[in-house]
Amino acid sequence: EDARQYLISFSSAGASPATIQRKLASARTFCRFLQRDEIVIDNPFSLLKGPRKPKTLPRVLSVEEIGRFLACPMRDFKEGTMDELSALRDTALFESLYSTGCRISEMTAVRWGAIDFGRGTLVVTGKGSKDRLVILGRPALDALKRLRERMSETDASLAADDADVFLSERRRITSRFAERRMKRYLAEAGLPTDVTPHKLRHSFATHLLDAGADLRSVQEMLGHASLSTTQIY
Repeated sequence: EDARQYLISFSSAGASPATIQRKLASARTFCRFLQRDEIVIDNPFSLLKGPRKPKTLPRVLSVEEIGRFLACPMRDFKEGTMDELSALRDTALFESLYSTGCRISEMTAVRWGAIDFGRGTLVVTGKGSKDRLVILGRPALDALKRLRERMSETDASLAADDADVFLSERRRITSRFAERRMKRYLAEAGLPTDVTPHKLRHSFATHLLDAGADLRSVQEMLGHASLSTTQIY
C-alpha cells in the first residue's frame, strides 16, 4: 500500500505517465538490489503497474518543409557563407537520411564501398549489428556522386571504397555534429529548431505511407524487428 501511495503521489502532483513509469522502474530495481543483499525479503514494487503512456504520433516535416530544409546547404554555398565541400557533404547527408529512413548512427558510419551507384542501393549496419539494404533516391545518389567527385579532387584517398563518406576535418562526423548542422539549416528555413535527424526518419516513413506504400515494406526499410513499432505511423 505504501508503494502504491508513493506512485499516486506523483500522479497527484501532475507528473506525466513517463515520469511515473521511470520512478517505478527505479524503485523496483533498487528493491531488487536490497533483496540480493538480503536487506529486505519482498519487493513491494514488483507487482505494481504504472500508468500507460499515451501513444503520440512522431513530429514530422511536410514534403514542402523537407524541400526548404534540403535546399539550405547549397544556397549557403552560393551565397558565400559556406565552403563547397561542407555544403556538398551536408546535402548528401540529409538527402540520404530522408531518402533511406536510416538512423543517424547508421548513416554516419557509411563507407563509400557500401554504396552501389549503379543499382541505387546502400548497405547499412543497424541495431544488433544486422545489415540491411536500403534504397537511395535520385536526389540522394546525385548528391553523393558530387560529394565523392569533389573529395577525389581534394585527395583520392578520401574517395576510396574503405573511406568514410561523411567527414569533418578528415574525421568521421558524429551524430551530435549532424544535429548541430541540422539546427542551422532549420533556422535558415524558418522551421522549428528542435527537429532532430531522427525526425527525417519519421518523415520518410510517413510520406511513404501517405503515398500508398504498404506497412510491411516500410517496416523492412526502417529495419524494425516488430511490425507493431512501424504501426505508430
